[in-house]
Order: sequence, then structure tokens, then C-alpha cells
Amino acid sequence: MSEFGSLFDSSVLITGGTGSFGKEMLYRLLKDNVREIRIFSRDELKQETLRNEVADPRVKFYIGDVRDIHSLDHSMQGIDLVFHAAALKQVPSCEFFPMQAVLTNVIGSQNVIESAIRHGIKRLVCLSTDKAVYPVNAMGMTKALMEKIAAAASRHLNPEQTIISSVRYGNVMYSRGSVIPLFISQIKQGKPLSITNPEMTRFLLSLTTAIELVIHAFENANQGDIFIRKAPACSVATLVEALKQLFRATNPVQVIGVRHGEKTYETLATSEELLKSEDMGDYYRIPMDNRDLNYSKYFTEGTLEQNKLEDYHSHNTQQLGIDEVKQLLLTLPEVRHELGLST
Repeated sequence: MSEFGSLFDSSVLITGGTGSFGKEMLYRLLKDNVREIRIFSRDELKQETLRNEVADPRVKFYIGDVRDIHSLDHSMQGIDLVFHAAALKQVPSCEFFPMQAVLTNVIGSQNVIESAIRHGIKRLVCLSTDKAVYPVNAMGMTKALMEKIAAAASRHLNPEQTIISSVRYGNVMYSRGSVIPLFISQIKQGKPLSITNPEMTRFLLSLTTAIELVIHAFENANQGDIFIRKAPACSVATLVEALKQLFRATNPVQVIGVRHGEKTYETLATSEELLKSEDMGDYYRIPMDNRDLNYSKYFTEGTLEQNKLEDYHSHNTQQLGIDEVKQLLLTLPEVRHELGLST
């Protein structure tokens, strides 16, 4: 564990701090007795709602946009650690407005990285997604570029400077845009459950587990690392049946077809990445590619490696059955609330 293994008495900035991840990260940090938490986002209504909800003097709110580096510079002063969660995350909206995804996810991330380095931030963790691997949609492409920008910056820094790392995770259950609240709403309204492809698989990760991934990166990152949390998966058909059984629902299922930019399964790590990765139990650490532009030495001095590994994706990870998915869903406070159970 690094010298920054404890959050105690640190000052922390969360970009996108009013989103699902940012709010959960805020509550976790408050338990760790941090000195100050700055919530950076552009939505003043969400900030006001969160301010009233938290009511803690350690939490400060900064209106700004990652597209505006001057607002970032203002919020970075005196900060030790940064968690970069601000992003456009909805696949369909990024497909229709790809330049908006570029401005936030690429240019905005570059701004966060530059400002963090300039202000001597100790550690910066950038949030990525499984959609950044073999990206087929604008959201995934821009997140993949964010990872590349983070790695490019890391190559020019030493361990005494800002440690920049990234984390990748799959679907966070009941986060903003998750299909689970949509299905529950359709069940309660007596509507057909609209699914894209019953054979489609997705990783299943609770928000708490996603937070633990970020804390793990914060505690263990070397310059330019990418961390991945191993996770189970299930098919959309299994998820729907698990929800129907939990809510004792008889709603019909309507297959509407794959939406813009969706894949049948998602990949968290390529076989090439796994070849050089470190297995840390629940996590993979993928070190930064430290090759330079002198390619000739890889032909004259390199060694041939035979890669017999498979990609790590939602089709070949642990597949959960209906009962296992039900048990996982019952760990979510939001689902328990919808069922009228104690949270």
C-alpha cells in the first residue's frame, strides 16, 4: 500500500460529484474522516439538493465544467486527491451528439489531467468503462481516448509527481441510466418489459463495489496503471426473470432490438492486456505500455510471445443464474426499497 493508503486528513476533489458515482464516493469519504471534499459539477440544482441532503461543513460545492480549465484550476487549489467521474455516459445520446462526448470525455479529461499536474495533486484516478475496450460507440471511443491521454501524461511523470491511474468497470446496477430501475418502473406500471436482446450479457457490479475499485486504485496505483474489478455477469433474459420473480410480476416481455451503439457482450480486458497484467485477486492491474517510438529494437532485440489467453468479457466470466441474480439484487438498497423491505 502506498504512503497515501489512508484518506484521513486529505482534501479531495470529485468531478461529476453530483452523479451516482460521485454521491456514493462522497458518502464513503465522509466515513474516512477526510479534511475537505469538493464537489465539482455544472448542475446547480443537483448541488443544492445534495448540499441540503449532506449538510456537512467538510463538503464544499464548486460550479464549473471540465470543458473550462479555468474553473478546474480554481477548484484544484489546495487539493491532495482527485477522482475524475465527470462524463457523458449515455450511449444513445453520445451517438447522436458525438462532438459533445468529445468535448466532455476527451477535452474535459485532458483539462482535468493538466490542471491536476500543474497543481501538484498527489493522485488522480480517472473513471473509465468496459465500453472503452474494442469501442463501437462514441461513448466508448471517447473513454478509450481518455485512457490514452492519461497514459500519455503518465509517461512524462516520475513517481514523485502526480500519480495518474484509471479504472474500468462494467454496468453499475441502479446507477443513472441503468436498465434495472426502468424494468422496475415498467413492472409497477403493468407495462411490457422492453428488452433489446435476451442473449445480451452484461457485467453486474454494485455501486459499493465500484467505489472499492477506485479506493483500490488510489491505494495501489503506479504511474499509468489501469485497474479492473473482476465481476460476474448475466444475460438480459436472466435479469428480467429475476426481477419478475422478486416482484411476483407477470408482465409480458417485448424484444425491441439492439439500440444505437450496443454490443452483444462487453469486454473489460483484452488478451494482450491480460498477458502483461498482474492478478491481484479481485482485481487486475494493467501496467502502462512503456515502449517508446524506437520500434526497430523490438524487431532486433524483442522476444516472440505466444498469447493463448482469451479476452475477459461478459460472455466468459462467471455467469449468474436467476436465483443468484435475485440474491445480488436484494443487496441493493433501491431494490429493497421498491419491494418495501428494510434497507
